[in-house]
Amino acid sequence: MVPFLIGVSGGTGSGKTTLTESILANLQTLQVGIIQHDWYYHAHTDVSLEERAKMNYDHPDSLETSLMVQHLKELKAGQPIQPPRYNYVTHTRMEEPGETVCPTPVIVIEGILLFADRDLRDLFDLKIFVQTEADLRLIRRLKRDMVERGRSFESAVNQYLDTVRPMHETFVEPSKKYADIIVPASRSNKKAIAMISDMIHSRTDRQLRNENEL
Repeated sequence: MVPFLIGVSGGTGSGKTTLTESILANLQTLQVGIIQHDWYYHAHTDVSLEERAKMNYDHPDSLETSLMVQHLKELKAGQPIQPPRYNYVTHTRMEEPGETVCPTPVIVIEGILLFADRDLRDLFDLKIFVQTEADLRLIRRLKRDMVERGRSFESAVNQYLDTVRPMHETFVEPSKKYADIIVPASRSNKKAIAMISDMIHSRTDRQLRNENEL
């Protein structure tokens, strides 16, 4: 079965992972793979940690999207991939690649800039944009950076003001026009989750029937 590629995009802290987890809970009978666009940040091993910490990680050029495009094409062709791994504390790519991702009936790809790149968004069979108010996204972002990535409050706030917010306004928010579905996610949206889950089930069931007939 050719994998059904689902792109889940939206601003930082919008609830992309929460939405994905809710959809996966409704797809218990299907094998689902998960890929993060964040894994594809450039390595920048040629510059110091201090310089890496000051870089703009919310601009499309910060990601090796061409490699992700290549990997998704390989998955669609039935080939497994080894995506890179990224260390958010040292701001660089790890030497060892991540766990192998095999072709599965459904593969969900998450990232704030997925729909900003034409070659990438054209690979998705379904594009979902998660819409959440800016103040809620900011709170979630600060909590994540401080708790999970070991950053100070001042560092997290400065990064948000210097790069995250302007890049969201320039690239992320405009890219939602390419979405097939926009999901308001300030609170649990069970109807949207059920609708998306039913759509995925219908598509995979139809493809499986077609392949069995062949």
